[in-house]
Amino acid sequence: MSSPKDTPNVYTAARPPPAASVGLIGWLRQNLFSSFSNTILTLVSIYLLSLAIPAVLDWAFWSSQVSGDNRFDCKVEGACWAWLDQRLGQFLFGFYPDGERWRVILAFVLLFAALLPWLTTGVPGQRYLRWFSIAYPFIATVLLAGGFGLEQVPTDKFGGFMLNLIVGLSGIVLSLPVGILLALGRQSKLPLIRWLCIGFIEAVRGVPLITLLFVSNILLPIFLPPDVTLDSIIRVIIMVTAFASAYMAEVIRGGLQAIPSGQYEAANALGLNYWRSMRLIVLPQALRISIPGIVNTFIGLFKDTTLVIVIGLFDILGIANAMVSNPDWLGLSTETYVFVAVFFFVVCFSMSRYSMWLERRLSGQRH
Repeated sequence: MSSPKDTPNVYTAARPPPAASVGLIGWLRQNLFSSFSNTILTLVSIYLLSLAIPAVLDWAFWSSQVSGDNRFDCKVEGACWAWLDQRLGQFLFGFYPDGERWRVILAFVLLFAALLPWLTTGVPGQRYLRWFSIAYPFIATVLLAGGFGLEQVPTDKFGGFMLNLIVGLSGIVLSLPVGILLALGRQSKLPLIRWLCIGFIEAVRGVPLITLLFVSNILLPIFLPPDVTLDSIIRVIIMVTAFASAYMAEVIRGGLQAIPSGQYEAANALGLNYWRSMRLIVLPQALRISIPGIVNTFIGLFKDTTLVIVIGLFDILGIANAMVSNPDWLGLSTETYVFVAVFFFVVCFSMSRYSMWLERRLSGQRH
């Protein structure tokens, strides 16, 4: 005879969850209709969206016009996108020569190959791609500025979204390692290093970025030797990097302070010196904790690249301002700034989604 232990218990046996608690219905109940107040807010939001979305789509697409030589050719009530076929190149490349724009496109395509080995794992040839990533800044500089058989293009021809990418990506790539060193220096036991790092961080964080850009454009050349000149874009990148590094240092310092003291003691017990313990044990954990703050700083930095307009550089926003002042396209400020906003939204939203993916991935590895 079978014992009671071998008899399945119909009350304790695993049963599938109720159909209303899983899948799409379960998600809707949990996130949109979990309570009476949430249900009211959801219904009101659906009503407002039902009014706004059709109107926006009708203005931007259904009732828009995409052809014409000037604003007077637009005879519709919706958006006038006729300027795109004439000014899109300026929005993307600024005043870069038309016949050389393939170099900008190639540098942009190679950028993905340079970032890929650092943004994910399991990439074929990842070790060699990292060596390519190290060489990429030099390759991109030659492609964009010229040299080695390529026509020289002065940096005053750089503009549009291309300029935003150059300044933003340079600041992002350079500010992270500098911010890590500043965060470590602020916690250093050596008073001189600690005071210097604290002084730099507090001084830079206490000054608006627009002031630093004016300093880079007006005051910095005064303090340089007469025979030394720095390109305006290089000066901007230096100041943007310094500004972002100060904020990055505080974000990373918060991650370092969140590491339990037992981690430092474990590194000492293993006989690791300061730099090896930081590289192998402490910093990986601190950076994982700091990912939301780091990405938030990156997003803010990329949006702040539009401030270069105040020192006479024509980024995508500067090109937009110049276009809406043109008599041929006067009055199209809404279409122009919506176009600029879409560009920034795509880049910033992509960074935020990658941040969320990276957090989930690292959280899974930790557990």
